[in-house]
Amino acid sequence: MKTAIVIPAHNEAKHIQKVIREVQEYIPNIIVVDDGSVDDTYMLAKQEGVTVLQNIINVGKGATLRTGCDYAYTQGYDAIIAIDGDGQHDPRHIPQFLHQIDKHDIVFGYRTICSTMPAILRFGNWFINKSAGFLFGIRLKDTQCGYRAYKTSAYNKIRWDASDYSMESEMICNAGKHNVTYSEVPIQTIYSDKYKGTTVLDGIKIVLKMVWWKLAC
Repeated sequence: MKTAIVIPAHNEAKHIQKVIREVQEYIPNIIVVDDGSVDDTYMLAKQEGVTVLQNIINVGKGATLRTGCDYAYTQGYDAIIAIDGDGQHDPRHIPQFLHQIDKHDIVFGYRTICSTMPAILRFGNWFINKSAGFLFGIRLKDTQCGYRAYKTSAYNKIRWDASDYSMESEMICNAGKHNVTYSEVPIQTIYSDKYKGTTVLDGIKIVLKMVWWKLAC
């Protein structure tokens, strides 16, 4: 199965080359999408000899990942694996995703609960997980983990419109709507910045959007 790795990155000059090099140990087809960074993210990624797309301005993770996945879709890849550019997703889990994507349309990573995960994130994720299961019938251990793999044959079914962090939940909504097959794999995550990612306000907005998506179906 011809697989592409898509890495959305915003101001990740500190991490992006290390992430690319570690991913290359498993898959050479890498697409980095620089989301209007004001540091050297774009230049450093280009130095690694991978495909690098660039947003002129910062448009958000959802829109940035969609750009990379759209590009991978047009290039004829069979599957896409999404990995964050901040070093929090361990590339050593790639073989697990590759094994599962052979059998399912989408594979969700879920972060194992550990002491390094901020308590507010644990509660927020639990609440969003329960909401997603109730609304869409897809019961996951971690709806907000961005480490995911999906077949390009299912991409048009799960493709999202959200430009922000709610894209993970919109993807789940679309997966439930189209009855795609899915599985989960456990991953280890490093929380290098407790303020980065889904905030409490983001979580509230995500749940409200999920209710709206359900009503709009």
